[in-house]
Amino acid sequence: MAVELDEIDVELLNLLQADADRTNLELAGQVGLSPAATLHRVRRLKESGVIRIISARLDPPAAGFPLQMYVMAAVARHDPRSTRIFEDQVRALPQIITADNIAGEFDYLLSVVARDVGDLQQVLAALAARGGSRLITHLRLEEVKPPARLPLVATKPARERERDRNRDGGGQAPGGQPALPGSGPAAAPPAGRAGGGTGGRPGSRSPGQAPRR
Repeated sequence: MAVELDEIDVELLNLLQADADRTNLELAGQVGLSPAATLHRVRRLKESGVIRIISARLDPPAAGFPLQMYVMAAVARHDPRSTRIFEDQVRALPQIITADNIAGEFDYLLSVVARDVGDLQQVLAALAARGGSRLITHLRLEEVKPPARLPLVATKPARERERDRNRDGGGQAPGGQPALPGSGPAAAPPAGRAGGGTGGRPGSRSPGQAPRR
């Protein structure tokens, strides 16, 4: 079941999809919440499963993998044991960076990176030895569109931002400044001892007070 998202959730998710390296303070400034309220929302989105993981996206050629392939794979048998053996091999090969079970003529679509042709041949041989009966390889020439953000829309009304600030970032004065101890209506000064002054010795005077005559 899809998780309900409000407008602030969508804003946060779009910011993280564009650049997951943003700090919590940066996110808070972008969406207009307190840092505490922002952190609470991001944690809730993680716990609900909307955010699965926050990671870095690497450039394969720059990291030493100039060959990037799509491999269409069909298995000879479709019983649970044969399927498990093939899928365990797929998970065990580090050159296979994504793998999906698909409908149609083939059973799997694999994304494979390799340092050279020999590296690719080892991957294909390992798949064939574990039940891959048909392996069709497509060389990836150029990226046309990089992985894009999900086109999210809010599915419920947003709670008031000010209410989030007050709830999760409490202790703030108007204007977003932290409330200081003793702020608010001015308190009356403590009554002095006999003789007035600032609570010192009886008969002492405060600075600037004219001497008695």
